[in-house]
Amino acid sequence: MKNKQGYELRNLAGLAIVFVVLTIIISFGATILDDIQDDQTSDDADYNATGKGLESLNTFADWLPTLALIVVAAVIIGIIVRYFAFGGAA
Repeated sequence: MKNKQGYELRNLAGLAIVFVVLTIIISFGATILDDIQDDQTSDDADYNATGKGLESLNTFADWLPTLALIVVAAVIIGIIVRYFAFGGAA
């Protein structure tokens, strides 16, 4: 029988780094789009495109806390399943 690998608390460190990097990328992307939009004329195609980009980055950023909660819940559930599947602390 194959030994099943469950989640461990050390998995959270890597996932936390992913969320930090993702947040930094979203922040820099929004800053760049805002600077580009400031240089454009209102109601221009470029202005509208950067506006939609800012809107989409804002929407994605609003989901980050929910995604983090889901990931942490999955790790906790994985730890609990591993604990009960292997009959205690391994």
